[in-house]
Amino acid sequence: MATVRATTAISVRGLQGGQALTEFLVVALALIPLFLLIPVIAKYQDVAHATQMAARYAAFDATVRNGNAAGGWKSESELANEIRRRFFGASDAPIKTGDVAGEFDAHRNLFWVKPDGQPLLENFSNVTVSFGPGGGSTHSAAFEPANDMTTFLLLAGGLGLNSRGIYTANVSVTLADLPAGLAFYRPFDEIGISMTRSASLLPDPWTAKNAVEVEERINSPGIFPSGGLASAADGVSVLVSIIDWPAGLSGPKLGQLEFWRDAVPKDRLKKN
Repeated sequence: MATVRATTAISVRGLQGGQALTEFLVVALALIPLFLLIPVIAKYQDVAHATQMAARYAAFDATVRNGNAAGGWKSESELANEIRRRFFGASDAPIKTGDVAGEFDAHRNLFWVKPDGQPLLENFSNVTVSFGPGGGSTHSAAFEPANDMTTFLLLAGGLGLNSRGIYTANVSVTLADLPAGLAFYRPFDEIGISMTRSASLLPDPWTAKNAVEVEERINSPGIFPSGGLASAADGVSVLVSIIDWPAGLSGPKLGQLEFWRDAVPKDRLKKN
């Protein structure tokens, strides 16, 4: 009886060991492809981040070169070449005017490679720059009226503001498919991944050389009727002083824009 029990116990342990091995192999079939795809997904995320940064660069460049500043717009081709070299090339690429990315490893981001060693970004021409929600090819297509554009246009003339609207820059990149023939790479071997990121802003600033110029722009009948208010200031001040005589309050500074000027105390000024 003891011999039979021992044989039965050994047989059960053997069956349990085979079951554990089978379960491990089944789980491995599902997890190993995921582990192999983690580096690929990390590369896609890195490209997506570079695309977003490139779109922001293109949009903010319009705050300096926007047709109203000295030098006018930066040409579309020059902007695209800068983006390809500085955001989709080697991470240590120098910032040089007129630099163009070349189709060789020294100019490529060597992290962005497929499992077979070939570049995910096959050609720098696969990085394109477009403008506006419709993806136009010129800066003029980048402007889109804001939702409150009607109100803005009413105020723009008196304040000396430009009224072109919101500027949108788009950057797109098309990546190569992963090598075919390996089941765990599907569908990345035929998906044709293309990423597009956009950035929008108002590039037209309103600057005035001093406080007096600010007051002159604001002090217009269509914007702020300070002239009419100033004529009534004396009468209102007398009325306030009578009503609030116990508190010794003075009347409001109606129409006196110069009262609100930012001033630096004299003891904070230093002669050159």
